[in-house]
Amino acid sequence: MSQSQQGRIQTVVPTVKLLIGGEFVESQSTQWRDIVNPATQAVLARVPFATAQELNAAVAAAAQAFKTWRKTPIGVRARIFLKYQQLIREHMKELAAILTAEQGKTLADAEGDVFRGLEVVEHAANIGSLQMGELAANVATGVDTFTLLQPLGVCAGITPFNFPAMIPLWMFPMAIATGNTFVLKPSEQDPMVTMRLVELALEAGIPKGVLNVVHGGEEIVNGICDHADIKAVSFVGSTRVGTHVYQRATLAGKRAQCMMGAKNHAVVMPDANKEQTLNNLLGAAFGAAGQRCMSASTAVLVGTAQNWIADLVAKAQTLKINAGVEAGTDIGPLISCAARDRVNGLIERGIAEGARLELDGRKPRVAGYEQGNFIGPTIFSGVRPGMTIYDQEIFGPVLVVLAADTLDDAVELVNANPNGNGTAIFTQSGAAARKFQEDIDVGQVGINVPIPVPVPLFSFTGSRASKLGDLGPYGKQVILFYTQTKTVTQRWFDDSTLHAGVNTTISLR
Repeated sequence: MSQSQQGRIQTVVPTVKLLIGGEFVESQSTQWRDIVNPATQAVLARVPFATAQELNAAVAAAAQAFKTWRKTPIGVRARIFLKYQQLIREHMKELAAILTAEQGKTLADAEGDVFRGLEVVEHAANIGSLQMGELAANVATGVDTFTLLQPLGVCAGITPFNFPAMIPLWMFPMAIATGNTFVLKPSEQDPMVTMRLVELALEAGIPKGVLNVVHGGEEIVNGICDHADIKAVSFVGSTRVGTHVYQRATLAGKRAQCMMGAKNHAVVMPDANKEQTLNNLLGAAFGAAGQRCMSASTAVLVGTAQNWIADLVAKAQTLKINAGVEAGTDIGPLISCAARDRVNGLIERGIAEGARLELDGRKPRVAGYEQGNFIGPTIFSGVRPGMTIYDQEIFGPVLVVLAADTLDDAVELVNANPNGNGTAIFTQSGAAARKFQEDIDVGQVGINVPIPVPVPLFSFTGSRASKLGDLGPYGKQVILFYTQTKTVTQRWFDDSTLHAGVNTTISLR
């Protein structure tokens, strides 16, 4: 073999496979997308936009597998997830490295991404107690009534780029543990860590056809929403796409849960612990380069806390911008050039609309990574509702600061925003905290906790434009989402039973 041939072989870009019926297969699609390292622009792999036939094959495999999987004993299902959580722990460093390469997060943040998903896998291993029904004996003479929580069938999940480990692990473990089968569509921007998690799931013992994966964009999303054999759809992502998914899926008669956009406010009272509050606020605003649906992207400084802006800026200037693989990095690159350009455009829009640019993070110099999609910490003050940087979710390392005279004013401001994903208050007053938690109309509330994402014992909630569907991911609510409640009323007779004759009423006697 010549050196030129060897060079060509070594530069062949790998392809991301589909998972259909327990087999990893090459897509026959003619439409592909490059997976790009956001710090270097190096092409890591190519991902297919699956065909309609491939989606149908994945759903058919899931439907066939459901016939036996739904009757698999609870203990068998639980032991698979006990094994799965152990495999994830053993491969944590590998998973974080893949995630950082394709998504841009720091290695520490990537491990956090995997770990928060791992917590849900651990919860799924407890399915024996979570999926228990209820029983009442002797509701009438010799009559008992009980409920069964039975799986729906084939379920599907559509996941975003910003948490390519955590959010898939929110979805398929709980669906499969409750006896359903699953078709997953990861983000086409960073599916590699998701696929490695899928490989580990099969290694843990998930049977062929129970978990399937297709890749793609709008056509595959629509295909999932429309497919007659898919019973439930879970989605996390933007408000625009989530609204479309919810409307299309429910119109097709499916259950749907869609967790969508946000504008999360952190209300800072004058009595808050200053050092801790500033640290928490900056970490929540700029961690993951601001690409979190629970990012504290909006600070509301109440009363004399408005004097903290200079301290906020000074502390933000100490944050280190670099590729996620570099030690000591606080802020990595955005997912794509398009995302970087969009955030830069919104910063320019904020200046044009009269907000004060306290800290400009555009065009930072990152030695060795000059082609990366970097934006440094950016802070605006003097922001008001009606400005684009307030009304839109920026999804970048940009913190907008508003002022409020009183706590009542701050609560009114937060409740007037269309979104209701998360919020937090920083205070040392129990009375102020209690008033805030009572009066605020937001799904997740933090008290001196900047990113109040609940642990899996509780359900992720959300309100108003941030959520569509009554039931949220993981926790108790997701058991109800992935199961159908069947109520059984029974009476048994023996030869000694006295018959009272024909009963033409609806009562039980």
